[in-house]
Amino acid sequence: MMSLPFYQRHHEHYDRAYRHKALQSTVSQYQREAKSKSAVYAQGSTAYSRGSAAYRHASAADYSLESSAAYSHDSSAHALELAAYSYGSTAYDHHSAAQSKQSAAYSLDSESLSKSSAAYSHGSESINKLAAAYRLGSEAYSLGLKDSNIMIEDQSYKMSPKAKRAKQNLISEDKENKAMDYSVPIFTGREVTISGITDTEEERIKESAAYIARRNLLAKGEGVSVSKVAASASQEEHHEKKSRKVAIRESAECVALKKTLEDTQAFHKKLNQDKLLHAPEFIIKPHSHTVWEKQNVKFHCTVAGWPEPHVTWYKNNVPINVQTPPGKYIIESRYGLHSLEISTCDFEDTAQYHASAMNVKGEISAYASLVVKRYKGEIDASLLHAGTVTMPLSLGVTPHGFASRFEISFVDKFDVTFGREGETMSLGCTVVISPDIKRFKPDIEWYRNGVLITPSKWVQMHWSGERATLTLTHANKEDEGLYTLRVVMGDYYEEYSGYVFVRDADAEIPGAPGAPLDVQCLDANKDYVIVSWKQPAVDGGNPILGYFIDRCEVGTTHWTQCNETPVKFARFPVTGLIEGRSYIFRVRAVNKAGVSLPSRVSEPVAALDPADRARLRSHPSAPWTGQIIVTEEEPAEGVIPGPPTDLQVIEATKNYVVLSWKPPGQRGHEGIMYFVEKCVAGTENWQRVNTEIPVKSPRFAVFDLAEGKSYCFRVRCCNSAGIGEPSEATEATVVDDKLDIPKAPGRIMPTRNTDTSVVVTWTEPPDAKELVGYYIESSVVGSGRWEPCNNNPVKGTRFICHGLVTGEKYIFRVRAVNAAGLSEFSQESEPIEVQAAIGGGLLHAAPSPPYDITVLESVRDSMVLGWKQPKVTGGTEITGYYVNYREVIGGVPGKWMEANIKPVSERAYRIQNLKENMVYQFQVAAANLAGVGTPSLPSKSFKCEEWTIAVPGPPHDLACTEIRKDSLVLLWKEPVYTGRSPIAGYYVDIKETEATEEHWRSVNEKPLQKRFLKIGGLKEGVSYVFRVRATNQAGVGKPSAVTDPVVAETQPGTKEMVVDVDDNGVISLNFECDQMSPNSKFVWSKNYEPIEDDSRLDIDTKGGKSKATFKDLGEDDLGIYSCVVTDTDGVSSSYTIDEEEMKRLLALSHERKFPTVPLVSELAVEILEKGEVRFWLQAEKLSGNAKANFVFNDKEIFNGEKYKMKVDQKTGLVEMIMDKLEDKDEGTYTFQLQDGKATNQSSLVLIGDVFKKLQNEADFQRKEWHRKQGPHFVDKLGWEVTSDCNVLLKCKVANIKKETHIVWYKDDREIMVDEEHDFKDGVCTLLISEFSKKDAGTYEVILKDDRGKDSSELKLTNAAFADLMNEVCRRIALSATDLKIQSTAEGIRLYSFVNYYVEDLRVGWVHNDVQIRFTDRVKTGVTGEQIWLQINEPTPQDKGKYTMELFDGKTGHKKTVDLSGQAFDEAFAEFQRLKQAAIAEKNRARVLGGLPDVVTIQEGKALNLSCTVWGDPAPEVSWLKNEKSFVSDANCILKFESGKNVSFTISAVSTLDSGKYSIVVKNKYGTETSDVTVVVIPMSGQTDMAKHAASAQGHNQNHITVAKKKKSTTTNKQEKEGKKKDFIKPHVEEIIATEETPDPPDPNEIPTVETEKDTENNQQAAKEADGKTTVAEVIL
Repeated sequence: MMSLPFYQRHHEHYDRAYRHKALQSTVSQYQREAKSKSAVYAQGSTAYSRGSAAYRHASAADYSLESSAAYSHDSSAHALELAAYSYGSTAYDHHSAAQSKQSAAYSLDSESLSKSSAAYSHGSESINKLAAAYRLGSEAYSLGLKDSNIMIEDQSYKMSPKAKRAKQNLISEDKENKAMDYSVPIFTGREVTISGITDTEEERIKESAAYIARRNLLAKGEGVSVSKVAASASQEEHHEKKSRKVAIRESAECVALKKTLEDTQAFHKKLNQDKLLHAPEFIIKPHSHTVWEKQNVKFHCTVAGWPEPHVTWYKNNVPINVQTPPGKYIIESRYGLHSLEISTCDFEDTAQYHASAMNVKGEISAYASLVVKRYKGEIDASLLHAGTVTMPLSLGVTPHGFASRFEISFVDKFDVTFGREGETMSLGCTVVISPDIKRFKPDIEWYRNGVLITPSKWVQMHWSGERATLTLTHANKEDEGLYTLRVVMGDYYEEYSGYVFVRDADAEIPGAPGAPLDVQCLDANKDYVIVSWKQPAVDGGNPILGYFIDRCEVGTTHWTQCNETPVKFARFPVTGLIEGRSYIFRVRAVNKAGVSLPSRVSEPVAALDPADRARLRSHPSAPWTGQIIVTEEEPAEGVIPGPPTDLQVIEATKNYVVLSWKPPGQRGHEGIMYFVEKCVAGTENWQRVNTEIPVKSPRFAVFDLAEGKSYCFRVRCCNSAGIGEPSEATEATVVDDKLDIPKAPGRIMPTRNTDTSVVVTWTEPPDAKELVGYYIESSVVGSGRWEPCNNNPVKGTRFICHGLVTGEKYIFRVRAVNAAGLSEFSQESEPIEVQAAIGGGLLHAAPSPPYDITVLESVRDSMVLGWKQPKVTGGTEITGYYVNYREVIGGVPGKWMEANIKPVSERAYRIQNLKENMVYQFQVAAANLAGVGTPSLPSKSFKCEEWTIAVPGPPHDLACTEIRKDSLVLLWKEPVYTGRSPIAGYYVDIKETEATEEHWRSVNEKPLQKRFLKIGGLKEGVSYVFRVRATNQAGVGKPSAVTDPVVAETQPGTKEMVVDVDDNGVISLNFECDQMSPNSKFVWSKNYEPIEDDSRLDIDTKGGKSKATFKDLGEDDLGIYSCVVTDTDGVSSSYTIDEEEMKRLLALSHERKFPTVPLVSELAVEILEKGEVRFWLQAEKLSGNAKANFVFNDKEIFNGEKYKMKVDQKTGLVEMIMDKLEDKDEGTYTFQLQDGKATNQSSLVLIGDVFKKLQNEADFQRKEWHRKQGPHFVDKLGWEVTSDCNVLLKCKVANIKKETHIVWYKDDREIMVDEEHDFKDGVCTLLISEFSKKDAGTYEVILKDDRGKDSSELKLTNAAFADLMNEVCRRIALSATDLKIQSTAEGIRLYSFVNYYVEDLRVGWVHNDVQIRFTDRVKTGVTGEQIWLQINEPTPQDKGKYTMELFDGKTGHKKTVDLSGQAFDEAFAEFQRLKQAAIAEKNRARVLGGLPDVVTIQEGKALNLSCTVWGDPAPEVSWLKNEKSFVSDANCILKFESGKNVSFTISAVSTLDSGKYSIVVKNKYGTETSDVTVVVIPMSGQTDMAKHAASAQGHNQNHITVAKKKKSTTTNKQEKEGKKKDFIKPHVEEIIATEETPDPPDPNEIPTVETEKDTENNQQAAKEADGKTTVAEVIL
């Protein structure tokens, strides 16, 4: 097991005293009782007796005490062995009388000891020879014995030096029976009790000493020898040779003791829980209950464990929620005692309940059952509803097996008890149990703060059978707490509790603080121990400056002070200890008056490596038997250990840093040790901390670090094989105290309890860390004297303050405690009168603490402070402030001192008589009629030194007033320190509250001369903060403290200050407030300074209204007047009177004194529709008696033909109308009004350019009116582009009739319009289709009828034409269809259609975002309405995205198509197909011409027909006659020459030659047949010619084409659409100017006659073109 680790501070380890201090302080008595009852110790005694007998047989039992002492002088190492032996001896002499009789060498008889040790008595009858031998052999051992107050100190023997470390040699002999030397120390000693050390402490001391003795014994080099003990004079040495087999056999005799020792260790381990983390353990488990319905039941359990376990209650494995249903379950936890109360049980409460306790070490549960019975008989209802707190109804089965019902009551109970340190206190209570069963006796248990108390030298218990008593023989503050007497009867028990208060003993020095308490050793190692304590509640009237820590080696009475200067932190590392020795510690507090009494001493602790301590506790040493138990391991090859893992800093203070790590996985079979290294952060200069002695445990404290610096740490492992690699270094750790003093608790709430006690509750301070507890103080109202209510910090946030005087009024305050110190006191509670239960109302509270304390100026011996007003004034006005200050030396604050006796009204104060270069802290308290409020938290530390900076100090006392949704007014006071030159101005900074520091911005660019500013432009609902900086010639100074957050919003009901001028001309400012409290006041100021001079202003306040009346408003009264209503939520307003406002008010005042007719508008002039001129003004109101005079150039004018005048009293309108404005009318016009006594006049000057402008406007308006009498244009001629991209010229006309004509002109040439306008919609239009450059020019439209005419002109030239064309192009571009892909015989074509195309529309093509450069292969063009891109002979490089860009002159329009992937593959395949088809068409065999369709010839004539054929390759020619093969013969000669010329010759035709002849040409690309019908006319006559011709025509439709058929054209829209559709067919070819057309097959061969083939398409085309079929006859 390991000692208490430092991280236990995170688990409230300061409160261990409440858990097991009683166990620690009463171990001795408990141990004696346990040993007397346990067979373990009887077995141990028997085993020891055997060991003693064996030893006496082996070592000649006649050794005397003198020889033992002589041996002790001979060797310090042997003395250590004697100490180890003595430990074994004394440990078992306590438990076995038989053992003492069997071994005289171990006798405790003091008389025989004195006789046999005269050589070493040196005048002392009680000198312990064991202690003397120990002092010679080890400085680490001091034996504590019982029942004696003698402190052993022998000055005749000098303490031996610390034993040197020696590497232990492994015993490795080949021969098993080879004799080896063993050192066997033998001596006896006398136990002498040392005062203040308990039996448990004694056991630990003995264990430590025994371990050191054995370790040093075996650490000697070169084997171990046994010195023969001779007489005291001769000091002979005795050597005993033992073989290895004998040694092993003798060691086997100790195996029998192993089980006993393990049991003993388990027992000690259970008792010695002080320094160890351990899992939860149920001391008392909850018991099962069987109850009746409607009864209450309560489960109890007591849990131990550290950290303090958290207990959760379950019902049938489901956590119990105390809120469902409310009041059903009550769960309480007090000082380790936990309970679950179930109210008004019903049948559904029958279940299994269990409590689960859990902490970081583990979890444990204890189960109990509840059975609820339904009662059918009669029972006392009062018993069913009895509570378990005062008198529970216990029903069940006792351990004796019979049913019983016990009523346990307490009589003559102990009450709240008060005592002082050092006094004897007794608690008693008479217990009455009914019924009284003799065989069934109760168990009496006492608890302090929920922890079971066991008897000890400090606590005694007695049970007489009727009365239970507990006596504190020497009370201490650690004994303060809640004491509970529990009487247990079988499965049931009852409790009674009372609080015991232990106050400090009277100080030896008046004014000295109380003694610290609960001193504990948190961590111990070879050379250091970290000591902790709790601060006392009483400081003696002066702040505690720090603490002194003292140490004392166990066995001596010499106390050594460990620190030269007092330490503030309640945790201190004590270094310089000697390894193996045990120490006790105490702490003293010091203040200005002196040093306190010392605290109770700590438990003894041995300076051992934690690993050694753990090994010692796990394997306690056996009693000395004269044998050395040897355990030999087989030698193995050494393995260098790996690096440790998980290295971390678990605690860091300004005095030390504690490291913790995990052992490495690779470490071999032997043990490992560690070296710790450090370096300053940012460097690689590693230094070994423990150079001389490596540590064995994976935890180490590093000292001698520079405060404030950052360090990194790492650890190496080592063993006999060498030193391993270092671990990973820790992150940089700053050497400083990480724990801050807690803040003051809040919301102190006293509640009446009894007539001598009050329940005080409070809230935990914010950000509280590692709280030890709280101290509560009380004070009688008005006395000014505070008394502590507790002297041991209490946990929780509730405490009952006892010992108060009935009827007195008390106030309370609370402070929190942790290791860093005590917090400031909380705000004082409201007074409460001590009465039982119900109490009266509370008074107004004192104000809350001021805050944001800053230094405004500092000189050598004084400082000026500033602070902010408390947020809560307590319901009344603040009457003043009190300032306290204290010195801070080395980071340790001193005692608070008053700076002022009388309260100061300002929020700035100069503190005089300070020390130069001293650091101070300050606090301020506000006072009102209710009293002085809680002081503020201590300010930051400020150094008192002369400020020499050139720039000014910070402004102070910032305040926000007149807060509105978009503005507020910021006020401040000038800096106390102005720098080296006068203040030149101020800068105001603003930022949103949640914004970072980088968002500060200045409101004003130039410095302000005044100390206030209205800030506008705020966002409604946004929170802002402000600060102010002063500037002088040297620069801008430090900013002021930041204001509290202010939300820009106008409070409901906010009213503004208004200015008023009464009928007598008196000027006043008025402010009204409906949110006033009884103590509210109106406070007026000018320029935000209090108004002290009342010679110019009278202030009158009545109720919620206040008026400030100016006596004689003048320039001296200019400024900003503000009014603030106190004791409200910032009700305020202001009004600015500048020069203009003053003039306005004075004018208004003059008007009120000398009234005038108010005017809504001054005299004005306007032109009417017909060109008439109207002069007019309007008064606010006129009575029926009002009249007006009209004056022109100082001459009155009257109503007549030229002037038409009118006065309307109802509307106040006065006007005069003139028909025409002539040149003579230039001058000044004046209207004079009179309405009773009030008069007014207004003039208008019309001269010069003003008159000319008005006259011209009147003439124009007159002409316009005449123009509008006939047809006229309302909107002039303009243009728009239609969706069809046509241009529409239009204008809006009015006053049109049927006879009105409209004529359009372009460039003075009339445009003939087919349609006539109907003017129904009043709009005339002219549509220009396919607008282009030829349409540019000047357009004019004329309206005319018998009433007149009007014209409008529109110029479409230059820029106007360009703008129109841009719009046309834009419309065309928008009409473009999506790009489509078409394959042709030449390649791939991309195209898009537009409504129509104009040259101004610029077209561009882009391929993969690169502009295309046009070549013979890639061309672009326009065909009709089609815009296309032709890609001839496409290749894979032509794949990609193509974009057509249309630019209309301003913007671009894009159409995109993706020619890649499948789209390209399909288009390319189609191109290949069309290309092959074109080649085939071009090269196929064909008849080019020469043959007619019909030949009529007379019989006997010669027929010669010829034609040209073509084909590549040259075609084969054959002839058919009447569909049958026909070859050349003598009558018909067929020729085919040069591969192209074919002739058909019949020298003399006959009728037999008539018929259809067909020429068939054929090559690999195709075959073509051309037919000719030969009609032979017999010689008999010509009459049958026509008949033959008709007959032949009926069989043949081939004709000789006289002329080439013209291609028909269409113009309508449907035909255009048909062309578009036909165009996309793959077989259609069009030849464009930009395209390359194929050459004819043979340009030299031009046929004389072109024939149309006999196809249905050609016939249909001919019909459509000519309307009939043309038949030509060739008569030969």
